[in-house]
Amino acid sequence: MIQKILIANRGEIACRVIKTAKKLGIKTVAVYSDADRNALHVEMADEAVFIGPAPSNQSYIVIDKILDAIRQTGADAVHPGYGFLSENAAFAEALEKAGVTFIGPPVGAIQAMGDKITSKKLAAEAGVSTVPGHMGLITDADEAVKISDQIGYPVMIKASAGGGGKGMRIAWHAEEARQGFQSSKNEAKNSFGDDRIFIEKFVAEPRHIEIQVLGDKHGTVLYLGERECSIQRRNQKVIEEAPSPFLDAATRKAMGEQAVALAKAVGYHSAGTVEFIVDGKQNKFYFLEMNTRLQVEHPVTELVTGLDLVEQMIRVAAGEKLAFGQGDVKLNGWAIESRLYAEDPYRNFLPSIGRLTRYRPPAEGTSADGTVVRNDTGVLEGGEISMYYDPMIAKLCTWAPDRLTAIEAMSEALDSFEVEGIGHNLPFLSAVMNQERFRSGKITTAYIAEEFKDGFTGVTPDAASAEKLAAVAAVINHRLQARAIQISGTIGNHTRKLGKDWVVNLAGSDHGLTVTEGTGNTRVAFEAGNELVIATDWQPGQTLAHADIGGETLAVKVDLKGPAIRLRWRGMDLTARVRSPRVAALAKLMPEKLPPDTSKMLLCPMPGVITGVAVKEGETVEAGQALATVEAMKMENILKAERRGTVKKIVVKPGQSLAVDELIMEFEG
Repeated sequence: MIQKILIANRGEIACRVIKTAKKLGIKTVAVYSDADRNALHVEMADEAVFIGPAPSNQSYIVIDKILDAIRQTGADAVHPGYGFLSENAAFAEALEKAGVTFIGPPVGAIQAMGDKITSKKLAAEAGVSTVPGHMGLITDADEAVKISDQIGYPVMIKASAGGGGKGMRIAWHAEEARQGFQSSKNEAKNSFGDDRIFIEKFVAEPRHIEIQVLGDKHGTVLYLGERECSIQRRNQKVIEEAPSPFLDAATRKAMGEQAVALAKAVGYHSAGTVEFIVDGKQNKFYFLEMNTRLQVEHPVTELVTGLDLVEQMIRVAAGEKLAFGQGDVKLNGWAIESRLYAEDPYRNFLPSIGRLTRYRPPAEGTSADGTVVRNDTGVLEGGEISMYYDPMIAKLCTWAPDRLTAIEAMSEALDSFEVEGIGHNLPFLSAVMNQERFRSGKITTAYIAEEFKDGFTGVTPDAASAEKLAAVAAVINHRLQARAIQISGTIGNHTRKLGKDWVVNLAGSDHGLTVTEGTGNTRVAFEAGNELVIATDWQPGQTLAHADIGGETLAVKVDLKGPAIRLRWRGMDLTARVRSPRVAALAKLMPEKLPPDTSKMLLCPMPGVITGVAVKEGETVEAGQALATVEAMKMENILKAERRGTVKKIVVKPGQSLAVDELIMEFEG
């Protein structure tokens, strides 16, 4: 068996591999850059080796630095995780020459299937249905436009060595094809050191379903069911589940057998994933690509099969035969995965960086009702989210006997997940979990674009939810006031009395109510006639309130903002102001403070680096015209003009680092 594994990766996946290695009694080595000196994976590993500056092209994807770390530590095997060098054939070949075991597929399979163009040609030769497109490499933007015109819009412009949504653009017309080609090329070069680009037809409303395969070095290849990965944003997966709510047994079997045949054609061993685009109307599936590595979303497969895929990869790499056959693979229950990203959903999901001032995931394990919560993460409270790497913080997973129960378990887990200090997508994930369309399983890759056409602005509470949250705010206020009147040293006949009548202003509406403390609960009677009985152990200072309201348990995040109470629950982010009736009446007379006018300014929407300015001072720009490019977390973001105007002043230069809302340029009136 392998004695010591070096994990050529960082963050969540490095921590994930270390957990299984420890279970198997195998020692581990972490590598880290300047940005990761205090990272969780460094703390968890038995040894750690510094490999260079923060940018990945100076550390994590420099093969010589990884090889040097192997020599320093005597590691006899390497697990590449996903991303970085995980699908780099030259890296696998270098390990082979050094006599180090690569915990992954053979070099030939990586070369054949890791390259999207080659893999599509091989799939076509094997009789696998593929999406129409141009299989050759594209040299410049003019050729990209010509080919796109021939294929017919919309088209997908993709990096040949891409993955994780990097180096991918959808173009709906010639100008977008031109811009998308250059951005994809730049992202591909920065992320993978390979700027080759190809173009294929974009199927507008498909499902993205992938098959997990697992093979050993003795010729056995199995499929372990499928994962539904259709909930995507900017071609990056956000929510995954296993199995798919769409596939029937016959289609699952056909896709699985085709995936196995493709893997066998290239002599595949280890874990891998064959991705398909599935036509939701005609039930046809088309080969998309094969990922010759462990997928980010592998936990949902583990939860429904009971297998540890990292353990299987290690055993296969050590030369062991698979201890089970295709007939032994059973899909049990349902699993959901939500990716927690460091991005601000209220700012069009732009990257967010900074320190995690609070990071409290929900408790992992099996609950009393049999549901399971799992959280794969690579961060600690107090840690910093860097601009140099992927914005994923954690992967929250739930399992239950059926899909709706798994979704409800996920909703409850998201409610209990506390993250502060950065922008994050927890409220968005909660919103999706509670949408009727998602719960029905009628999803496509266009789901987010269709359901959130104008972006995400939070969830507006219905009348019942607003009443529950108003009652929670009233109880919190009642306990704060009760503590305040206990201050010692006051004059006896000047002790303040705790009132019962309050007005809660929430979501633009006033809720007049009366609060009465009972034995073990608090009764909240609304002027409108409804009455709620709340049982909660919340005390001042706590940031999470668990409240039982009529048999329903709510986990509400609580943040005191001066006299106001911020409440977050099920994607709602509301500020409650609890006042006495007299103060509430006076508050209505207060003038509203308007935000400053920024309509004549282009502000940086995220922390990042200006990589290009496309206009000059005095130039007249049209709506939709590119103004500047900002790079953050390995993604290029083109900032465009919202309307026609003249550039008055440009205050930045390429290479300059900017914070959120920092000025880039001004326009004349």
